[in-house]
Amino acid sequence: MAHDNGLITGEDGRIRCFWPGDLPDYLAYHDHEWGRPVTDDVRLFEKICLEGFQSGLSWLTILRKRENFRAAFAGFDFRKVARFGDSDIERLLGDKGIVRHRGKIVSTINNAARAIEMVEEFGSLAAYFWSHEPGPADRPETVDYATLTANPTTPVSTRISKDLKKRGWSFVGPTTVYAFMQAMGLVNDHLEGCHCRVEVEALRNSLERPRIAATRVAGK
Repeated sequence: MAHDNGLITGEDGRIRCFWPGDLPDYLAYHDHEWGRPVTDDVRLFEKICLEGFQSGLSWLTILRKRENFRAAFAGFDFRKVARFGDSDIERLLGDKGIVRHRGKIVSTINNAARAIEMVEEFGSLAAYFWSHEPGPADRPETVDYATLTANPTTPVSTRISKDLKKRGWSFVGPTTVYAFMQAMGLVNDHLEGCHCRVEVEALRNSLERPRIAATRVAGK
């Protein structure tokens, strides 16, 4: 049952954000993954790449192909992906289980190399991304349907996007970056009233934020 405030009541009686509808795989993603803070570098790399593949498509399409993507891209181990060559590109272009878009495939390989550089500079991808976590002043007072659907970008996602592009990353526009931030828990965009919102906020409150290695801060 849908409500006017962007919430739905599922068959299990739980109130959720509107967007997963009644699809079991989407509901599982909403309930157990989306918005829960992630500090694992491989998962962070996977997500920002898959958000790039999503461009022009729906996330549900990518979600249903995710295991195929993982098999095709060495589990998104960016140190392995960075070594992919022309034969790998041709292999991926022939893989019906993924999105066969040459530009996005080449971008993923490029971004893997950029991820290695980022780890060398900051100590981890997590340290870089979490250093951009929005503060209270950058967040809406209430996360409701109007807020969530008003704008797919924010000043913070735009800033991260520009910085990533300067570092040579591709397919990382502000909309892609904000979707990544929502999914990886850098923000909690579960709507007020969604049963996941309190759970996610508790996880965020207890999270030990990854820090940039001291040697990097000192420039050594």
